[in-house]
Amino acid sequence: MNKSELVFNVADQADLPRATAAKALDAVVKSIQDALAQGDMVAIPGFGTFSVRERAARTGRNPRTGEAIQIQASRIPAFKPGKALKDAVN
Repeated sequence: MNKSELVFNVADQADLPRATAAKALDAVVKSIQDALAQGDMVAIPGFGTFSVRERAARTGRNPRTGEAIQIQASRIPAFKPGKALKDAVN
C-alpha cells in the first residue's frame, strides 16, 4: 500500500474528503518526525512505539576497494509494534 491508497482508505473509513484525509495523514507523519527529531518517543497504544536509537561508531569496508573506513555514530528511527498489531498480523 502506498500513500495515496492509505489516504483513500482513511477517507473512506472516516467518511472524510480525500483532501482532508491527506492533510490529517501529513500532520500525523510530521508530528512523529518532529517528536523523534527532539529525541522523544511516540507511543500509540495498540499500534506501536516510535523511538530513536543510538548507533555507535564503527569500522566498515568500502566494497569496491576493500579499504577500511570509519562510519560515524548516528541516531536512527526505530519502530516496535504493539501487541494488538502483532496479533492482527498473525
